[in-house]
Amino acid sequence: MKLRRVAVNNRKHQLDITTAAGRTYPFPYVRMDPAPEPGDSIDDAYVDRELGNEAVTYVLQSGSEGAVHVDHVLEYNEDPTYLQELLLYKLTIEALRRIDSCGLSRREVMRRLGTSSAQLYRLLDTTNTRKSMSQMVALLHVLGCNVDVVVSVSEKTSG
Repeated sequence: MKLRRVAVNNRKHQLDITTAAGRTYPFPYVRMDPAPEPGDSIDDAYVDRELGNEAVTYVLQSGSEGAVHVDHVLEYNEDPTYLQELLLYKLTIEALRRIDSCGLSRREVMRRLGTSSAQLYRLLDTTNTRKSMSQMVALLHVLGCNVDVVVSVSEKTSG
C-alpha cells in the first residue's frame, strides 16, 4: 500500500498518515523508534520515495532519524483488510513449513485437494492475497493440520 502524505500532530503526539486511497491513520509517537520527546521533537517528516512510498521517514531535532512502515501503521490501527492478509500470510507460512515434512508428495497433495499444480503453487505463494481462507484450511487439513479459530474479547474493548 502506498502512502500519499504525512502530517505531524504535536497536540495529539502522533503522525497522521494518509494512504494513496485517501484513508488517514493516526500513529502515536510512543510507537516510534526513536520516539520524539519534549526536548527532541520532530523537525521533518515525509513519505520516503526511497522506501517505495510505503514508509514515512522522520528526523528529530537532535538529528536522529527513524522510519515507520505502512504495515506498522495498519497493524496498530487494526485495519481489517491488513489483518486478513496477515492471517493468510501466517497460514501460508505454516503450509510451506508442513508441505515438506508431511510425507506426501506435491502430486498427492494436489490430488487430495482436487486441484492443479498451478493452483497449489498459488496457495503456497506468500504474496498472493487473493486466495481464500477456506482454500488454506483445506490445504492445511490435507497436510495433517487442525485449524482452530479462537474468538476472544479484545483487550481494547474489554473493560
